[in-house]
Amino acid sequence: MAAADSSWFPALSLGVSLFKCLFISAYHSTDFEVHRNWLAITHSLPLDRWYHENSSEWTLDYPPLFAWFELALSQGARLLHPPMLLLSNLNYSSPEAVLYQRLTVICTDLLFLYAVRECCRCVQEQKGSRDVLNRPSFVLAVLLLWNFGLLIVDHIHFQYNGFLFGVLLLSVAKHMQSLHLQGALLFAVLLNLKHIFLYVAPAYGVYLLRSYCFTQDNSDGSVRWRSFSFLRLAALGGIVLSVCFLSFGPFILMGQLPQVLSRLFPFKRGLCHAYWAPNVWALYNGLDKTLTLLGVRLQLLQEAELPKASMTGGLVQEFQHTVLPSVTPPVTLLCTVLSILPALVSLWHRPRSAQSFLRCLLLCSLGSFLFGWHVHEKAVLLAILPLSLLAVQNREDAGIFLLLSTTGHYSLFPLLFTCAELPIKVLLMLMFTLYSFSALRHLHRGPLLLPPETLYLVGLLLLSLCCDVLFPLSPWGARLPFLPLLATSLYCSLGIIYCFLRLYCSMLRGAERPKQP
Repeated sequence: MAAADSSWFPALSLGVSLFKCLFISAYHSTDFEVHRNWLAITHSLPLDRWYHENSSEWTLDYPPLFAWFELALSQGARLLHPPMLLLSNLNYSSPEAVLYQRLTVICTDLLFLYAVRECCRCVQEQKGSRDVLNRPSFVLAVLLLWNFGLLIVDHIHFQYNGFLFGVLLLSVAKHMQSLHLQGALLFAVLLNLKHIFLYVAPAYGVYLLRSYCFTQDNSDGSVRWRSFSFLRLAALGGIVLSVCFLSFGPFILMGQLPQVLSRLFPFKRGLCHAYWAPNVWALYNGLDKTLTLLGVRLQLLQEAELPKASMTGGLVQEFQHTVLPSVTPPVTLLCTVLSILPALVSLWHRPRSAQSFLRCLLLCSLGSFLFGWHVHEKAVLLAILPLSLLAVQNREDAGIFLLLSTTGHYSLFPLLFTCAELPIKVLLMLMFTLYSFSALRHLHRGPLLLPPETLYLVGLLLLSLCCDVLFPLSPWGARLPFLPLLATSLYCSLGIIYCFLRLYCSMLRGAERPKQP
């Protein structure tokens, strides 16, 4: 994209930044207190106490580089509102604290704005495309900057995902520009900011090994083993190890690495989060509940002897299976590896295409989302945002994007459960969804969904009507408060699994646009 062609980008960025300011006084979740407590921990305690402090239930459980990030943010809080940095001020949310933390999210989103601009530069423009509003780069910028999921998760619910996804998208853009060392450096930084991005690490590993460390291919496209560059491997290894040492080094020297890792990987939390993420294990849990209820009704099981979590009304963190075998972390790891292995093999055989890398990254993120241990529902954004890059360039990917973004975004609705936020989330999602359908349909000149896919999305409307309007007014509203969450999780999991399979079919068929350098 030429510089003159991007004159619209500053206005679009300014508009979304000002729009985010409208949510400063909106509802915020317990994640607000999580990050306030982390500000207090990193500011008030010596380094050797950061990963031991447990006076609050919201203990520090992100990698050390994010802790350094919180320490940097705490310097501004020290000048503007010191009370928010007191460890004893649990659940502290004064107007000054809310304003400061909200503004830190908006300000750190500047990195996301820059990353989106770099991604737009990587998009191939259509020949003869004069209308700015219909250019792939403009559509991509809107899909990313005004993404519904990021708006509600970061600027209402409260998190720093925009900043983190900015690092990811910037890394992807550097690889698309063949700046592989810069892309590797950014991804190493990202892993040390939030370890959930391990989901896509296999795609990075295979792509860099095959495309960067092996410098030549045979005439049939297979790897030329003698072209392997140990110098390039050493450069990559040096970058990764340097970043990891800067992040973890002080804790390694203090002998605290096991303590840090125990916080980063708390396998005792259970298979599923409190609200089941819409994945394979949600269906598995739902089947177990159904079989349990059927067993009780047929008097094959005694209700008094059942584990409490399988029969109570709440979706608790620790879910004990009653009829089906319980799932352990090694089982989820094995399922995840098997789910992404074909994508990694395909990438190995087609390494030179940036789109192949991006498609593999998507499959790794979705495979980990569908089969991972204790997955959070917000992790679906790790697939929705990168898929935007393919959606503006490939017709089939555009259809998958519409289905995945609509389903994945709707699965985030339970994050905003107060009545005041109901019209906000509904209007925001309608605006984003309608724009996505309209812009991508115009870009690719025609309908993008198959009739069964359209019917499935209509089912989302009916599900929303039942869960948000009819169910609270029914007699079951008080007796079965978990039912709307359960229905949302199970229904959305079907759509996300379908998108995963369609993406796989697309990759294995090699259905992609001409390769970019």
